[in-house]
Amino acid sequence: MWVLSAISLAVAIGFGVVVPVLPVFAAGFGADELAAGAVVAAFALMRFVAAPLVGRADDRFGHRAVLIAGLVVVAVSSALAGTSHSYVQLLVLRGLGGIGSAMFSVAGMTVLLASVDAARRGRAAGMYQGGFLIGAMAGPAVGGLLAGISMRAPFFFYAGTLGVAALCALGLTRVGAASKADQEPAVPMRTVARDPRFQAACLAQASSGWNTHGTRATLVPLFVAGFLTGDPTQAALVTGVAMAVAAGVQTAFVLPAGAVVDRIGRRVPMIASALVLAVALTAIPWSPGAVVLTIVLSVYAAGSAFIGTAPAAAVGDTGGGDRAIAVFTMSGDLGSIIGPLAAGALATTVGYPTAFALGAILWLATAAAATRMPRPTSERQEPGSPMI
Repeated sequence: MWVLSAISLAVAIGFGVVVPVLPVFAAGFGADELAAGAVVAAFALMRFVAAPLVGRADDRFGHRAVLIAGLVVVAVSSALAGTSHSYVQLLVLRGLGGIGSAMFSVAGMTVLLASVDAARRGRAAGMYQGGFLIGAMAGPAVGGLLAGISMRAPFFFYAGTLGVAALCALGLTRVGAASKADQEPAVPMRTVARDPRFQAACLAQASSGWNTHGTRATLVPLFVAGFLTGDPTQAALVTGVAMAVAAGVQTAFVLPAGAVVDRIGRRVPMIASALVLAVALTAIPWSPGAVVLTIVLSVYAAGSAFIGTAPAAAVGDTGGGDRAIAVFTMSGDLGSIIGPLAAGALATTVGYPTAFALGAILWLATAAAATRMPRPTSERQEPGSPMI
């Protein structure tokens, strides 16, 4: 648990460093909003494509080897991306990084779940996700400062943090086996797919991927550069600080959010947080300055803490096992692929407010889907049992 948490922290810091810089760096090669979104989407696309193949590699080479290899692939591709001299080079190298990301993400989660018993799995997952959130909080601020030195510096810093993560992975000397009690047959996927809990959770995950990598990661830096500052370097700093504050808010809310979801059920937190996210997202392009933008992003982050907890718990309630979790994860990747492209295209053709509004509509659809979920009394049924 401690080794995997250190890995997640190192990876998230590096990724967070690149977030406020990547779209602006792509724009330096003459890329418009759509092309800048394609650079963000390429990473998610290759994650999506590579994920089904990672399981075979795990079986052949072992989780530890695949985890380390994935970290090395992303580190090398990131360092090379920092030396890019054209948009095409940057696009291809980010795509290669997505393959490595799929390798270490799938292998890391497999190691985590296999190394602890069922009684500690929730705390282990919380610690693992906590590493990512803390890294996401620190990363954007560091990225903004590094951009003041050079727009290429964050890519080299990212490569360095991934190297540290690979060294941490050497500490994974063994992987435990899941207990026989945890190896119960999963509910058939056909049954899970018809479950409103699963449908709402997958829509929430897709909406999260769309808005995290599309409207938030792609458009916010470009909006700040084009409308709030007019200077790419200053825009990277403002965006980095704003995202760091927002990440801090999300980190502060994530554990209380988990407690609320467990206490009152999944349905109400999903509906309420999706509505909050829709309102906050719509307000972003109307922010008059950096302070208001930071406040709006912080409100969005608070909602994200709940929407990042409740859907995952809902998927667990269905009893669908690994197959359901895989589809749930791929839903987020699909949103991460389409979101940056659609958001960039809309920002280019009809403007930023419309691009952000589309993301808000997805959250409204998520809230509507969540209203079909069972109420708290029936949410506490046995996994996969018929709903009242």
